[in-house]
Amino acid sequence: MRAVLSRPIASRWTGKNFASSERRIATGARAAALPIQGLAEAGYLTNETVFSLTELPRRIAVIGAGPIGCELAQVFQRFGAAVTLLEVAPQILIREDRDAAERVERALVRDGVELVTGCKIAGVERRGTEKAISADNAGGRLEIVVDEILIGVGRVPAVEGLNLEAAMIEYDKQNGIKVDDYLRTTNPLVYAAGDVASAYKFTHLSDAHARMILRNALFLGRQRVSRLTIPWCTYTDPEIAHVGLYAAEAAQRGIEVDTYTQELSEVDRAVLDGETDGFVKVHVRRGSDEIVGATIVASHAGEMISELTTAIAAGVGLGKVGDVIHPYPTQADAIRRAAGLYSRTRLTPFVAGLMKRWFALTR
Repeated sequence: MRAVLSRPIASRWTGKNFASSERRIATGARAAALPIQGLAEAGYLTNETVFSLTELPRRIAVIGAGPIGCELAQVFQRFGAAVTLLEVAPQILIREDRDAAERVERALVRDGVELVTGCKIAGVERRGTEKAISADNAGGRLEIVVDEILIGVGRVPAVEGLNLEAAMIEYDKQNGIKVDDYLRTTNPLVYAAGDVASAYKFTHLSDAHARMILRNALFLGRQRVSRLTIPWCTYTDPEIAHVGLYAAEAAQRGIEVDTYTQELSEVDRAVLDGETDGFVKVHVRRGSDEIVGATIVASHAGEMISELTTAIAAGVGLGKVGDVIHPYPTQADAIRRAAGLYSRTRLTPFVAGLMKRWFALTR
């Protein structure tokens, strides 16, 4: 989220006579660059400048297969450009679970995107109106000749030119402004919000930060960033939406989980829509129905994830989610069906035996 500096940055520590009311920094983030030899001379696009194009490039290389890179690679391919997507990691969308990333990877390849993973860009050379990229991977040296290059490797906080040192506000160029759990900077009279002060650079999180600062700074609130439940979504087709912990993160924190996965191929509405290559996956704390994380791969995963986000934020267990009546047919019924997988685990052999004898007696 790109916003403005709401007031000049200052504090009683600068020795100047400023008003004592709190200041807020919300300068957002800018597209990250890459130190590739010849790239600046050849010229490149970012997610900020790409929308100024007036003609469709015939061939375009997208460097970086994170959310921005994957979204724009698929868009340009569907517009009719020949797209090559280059990624240094062995898979696209490295933040996501492998099974979720694979669904999007298959969709990109089906659309015609040429995907090159595990590659390192050696350099870029401009040849007239063309741009030649040299890259190395397991297969050796590659040369990709395109009309445009799009850098999609994420965003970095916009901290340049703010004179933060004068206000005794700690920051670094990679991680942004240092804030505490209440979004206060190291100058307690100054708050920072959004991309400039967060590892997660989402518009919806910036909005939540802004509302939190209003409550904390103006109404003596005590809202904490650590208590936020933050979903996110990659808007490819299919989309990947996630909230809470991944299974690997839970393991790192010593949290044992049980995982329940419902494939969309078994959900009637997804079958009718022809959108079956996806799933709902929910992690619950072992021995309970407490939801600790969830991932959805679906055409409208970003809209479906809110139900599970609400459940986590409100402390509603997966069993209770399964008790909620969902309209039929909808793709969100996959959430109810995932909850049903959990409920069936509660049917122990002893209970199953009692029910079997009960039905035998009532015939």
